[in-house]
Amino acid sequence: MPRFIDNSDNTITDTKTGLVWTKSNVAKDVDHEAAEKAVADLDGSWRLPAIEELRELIDYTKRQPAIDTDAFPDTESDWYWTSTPVAGYEDAARWVVDFGDGYVYGLNRYDYACVRAVRAGQ
Repeated sequence: MPRFIDNSDNTITDTKTGLVWTKSNVAKDVDHEAAEKAVADLDGSWRLPAIEELRELIDYTKRQPAIDTDAFPDTESDWYWTSTPVAGYEDAARWVVDFGDGYVYGLNRYDYACVRAVRAGQ
């Protein structure tokens, strides 16, 4: 069975975690507040991923972007927001995954990154 299943409705199911992801970016070049709003504007089951969830999508055998581009073809080689605060900077910073190189960084909430939404599987 393949790891990622295209549900033919712009969503991808990850068979490893059971999570469902948006196939396409929800937003691009937005601050954290705009990222939260972009996800909230989807139907109520979607949310920003936790750092542990988004990190699961990194494919360390690839770069620029470091993700399965068959499953997620429009992934930017850029930062992607998570909901996870950076310890000690909870009000100011969130963790991001850089799909350019597969690294994880702390980013100021007012910086810009891309957004991919997640929800629990069926």
